[in-house]
Amino acid sequence: MIEHNFKKKFGQNFLTDKNLLDAIVRDGGVTKEDEVLEIGAGAGALTESLSRYAKKVVSYEIDKDLENTLKSLELNNVEFIFDDALKQDINVIEGHFSGRYKLIANLPYYITTPLIFKFLEEASRISSMTIMVQKEVAERIVANKGNKDYGILSIMIAFYGKPRIMRNVGRNMFRPVPNVDSAIVRIDIDENKFVGIDRKSFSRFIKAAFAMRRKTLLNNLSQLYDKKILQEKLNEETLKKRAEQFDINEFVEIFNRLN
Repeated sequence: MIEHNFKKKFGQNFLTDKNLLDAIVRDGGVTKEDEVLEIGAGAGALTESLSRYAKKVVSYEIDKDLENTLKSLELNNVEFIFDDALKQDINVIEGHFSGRYKLIANLPYYITTPLIFKFLEEASRISSMTIMVQKEVAERIVANKGNKDYGILSIMIAFYGKPRIMRNVGRNMFRPVPNVDSAIVRIDIDENKFVGIDRKSFSRFIKAAFAMRRKTLLNNLSQLYDKKILQEKLNEETLKKRAEQFDINEFVEIFNRLN
């Protein structure tokens, strides 16, 4: 383990188990044909595994104090960029790749949701995300309708692709040890899924539908649509239900009726 002043503001928890690191790369389906984007290189343990499996790796790291450590690894097929990927323009990020690419990352917990949404909503060439996230977030990502964990995150990820939990990872695998367990989630992006639907409009629609979980669809969607329009285009049974009672296909059908 490297000597490093771990920074709480960056949510730094490093993995060192080589078998687990290689398993994460395999979970992502990485081959010598693939170009990979890594977010959060840390001390470079996952980066080293990626470099052995992938054709090319572009690795972002926000902590410039790790620059000497990472560059000393001398990984010929890895390009390190010391910048905040969350604030970087998506076109700049994607400009590093010749075609489609896979995202593999051990994400700091505090950026998990915004980073997922950044790449779902803005990226045009990403084929999959394989990410280490807090176990509770993983359960929200894969939750189905009617489940207490089901919500905006579940729906929006299902809108763009197919998620699955690949494996659970205990907190003792990290240094320093965090307060929660983790899980590896893989999201395969389907660029042909729900073609023709405006992404931003659908996102606003879903956020409105879940605005207050205990309220009916009629009450929540009245933020966006006149109640008379809702009653004209949707039947009473639909309007009486809560958002958590609809799956992605039902939401798309409702959205299409209203727009």
